[in-house]
Amino acid sequence: MLDTLELLYELRETFDARQAESLARVMGKIYRELANTVTKVEFEELRKTVSQLADNVKELAEAQKKTEERVNELAVAQKRTEERLNELAEAQKKTEERLNELVEAQKKTEEAIKRLVGEIEEVKEQVGGLSHTVGYTLENEAYKALPSLLKRDYNLEVTGRLKRGYIKDSKGQAIEVNIIGEAKRNGKRVFIVGESKVKLSKNDVRRFIERRVKRLEPVLGELFPLIVTHMISEPNVEEYAKEKGVVVYYSYDF
Repeated sequence: MLDTLELLYELRETFDARQAESLARVMGKIYRELANTVTKVEFEELRKTVSQLADNVKELAEAQKKTEERVNELAVAQKRTEERLNELAEAQKKTEERLNELVEAQKKTEEAIKRLVGEIEEVKEQVGGLSHTVGYTLENEAYKALPSLLKRDYNLEVTGRLKRGYIKDSKGQAIEVNIIGEAKRNGKRVFIVGESKVKLSKNDVRRFIERRVKRLEPVLGELFPLIVTHMISEPNVEEYAKEKGVVVYYSYDF
């Protein structure tokens, strides 16, 4: 005999109360009608069929329950995924904001560097101008003082005047010379070729010889190389210059 009450309880686990009652009522009615119209053997077979049908319904109900549980799990996972996506979107937003801040900071840094470079160039120009002024002042003093010093120390008699100027070398290239002029010694013409350095080093002496003296000797003949300076930058500069045949005068000699 079909236990409709038990069947109803089982159906309520899956379906709502109204659906469960309807299903239980229909299955009970089918069971009773079949019981009144079939033989005992047939009834037994039908009872088994209905029992199997009930089992199938239970299996379907269980499957439905598991499906709903899985759907709930998927819904929770979907919610977590959406929350994570929101977090990532917020992190992306903050990253973009930080990147914009860095770009702006880089722009300001480049502008500051540009201003600093401009200021450094301006200072270099000012220092260069000051250096030129000091150098020109040293040369101007040398033009007036050297004739008497050269006469006293080396029996050189300057003819004309000492000046700045350009002289072409043997290749026709113009060379700027800080101090240039003619002199006589024992009736022989000598060209005075000089340079001024605010602070004289051995490298300055070497460059003067390579860039001035050696290039002008083939053109002018006998030279009297000299350098005027305020001070030396390292020991033994004057001795080194003397070894190379270069006379050194200090500004305090003037």
